[in-house]
Amino acid sequence: MTDSHKQRWITSLVVLPFLIISLLLGGRALFAATLIVAAAGQYEFYSMFWPGRRNLVYKLLGCLLGAGVLYGAHIDSQYTMLACITGAFWMGAIGFLVRYGMGEDHSVRFEEANILTAGILYLPLVIQIALRLTPVEAALVLLACFASDIGGFYTGCKFGKHKIWPTVSPKKTWEGSLGGMTLCMIVCLAIGLASGSAPWWAWLMLGLFLNIASQCGDFFESALKRTLGVKDSGTLLPGHGGILDRIDSILLALPAYALARAVYTFF
Repeated sequence: MTDSHKQRWITSLVVLPFLIISLLLGGRALFAATLIVAAAGQYEFYSMFWPGRRNLVYKLLGCLLGAGVLYGAHIDSQYTMLACITGAFWMGAIGFLVRYGMGEDHSVRFEEANILTAGILYLPLVIQIALRLTPVEAALVLLACFASDIGGFYTGCKFGKHKIWPTVSPKKTWEGSLGGMTLCMIVCLAIGLASGSAPWWAWLMLGLFLNIASQCGDFFESALKRTLGVKDSGTLLPGHGGILDRIDSILLALPAYALARAVYTFF
């Protein structure tokens, strides 16, 4: 086992109890956990576009408004959530307007100004879904993503030969993808049979759906990092990279589960 591999397991064993305790306690503990994860991931997201101290005010402001979105979800205030998202858009837009009016049109683009809003839509707005799930549902989504990642990694290392999308992620293979999909479906089936009310085939379909979402979320962040010339989103988690590198799959799996739950009753 390589040193980096050992670091991944050590970091996972340290972080996992934090997640379990937060899910079991719920309420303020879960809110605090989601707030920390969202703020760290959001800052990493902004830093990929604006390295170092560049646009530091925007980065801090975006994280503050993101915290407002999560607080709005915590107190069940849609008005607060919408106010923070709208505020982020207009603060970015006004910043663009002012700089454009100062004659900086050659270096300022509207798309860049709205990175501020994109960070809120990508992280806190998605993560707040976890606050609306039961502990079993939240654990299901997390374990499905972990199973997809672990199954894909070890199956790919052992049997991987055929690349899925080398332009986006050179190391990912079809063999690893199928291994992650299989383990994800098994985990969802086990949780469903133990505590759910849906038939067995529904849990297998849910596992398939969550795995596809998980892999697409991972691919998206990989493409984003390659576009920006970044290897890892951060260095906060030894052996893993940044927070965003670990939750990229969850950021699509959460809304995927919310959609599935709206269509079919699992618990």
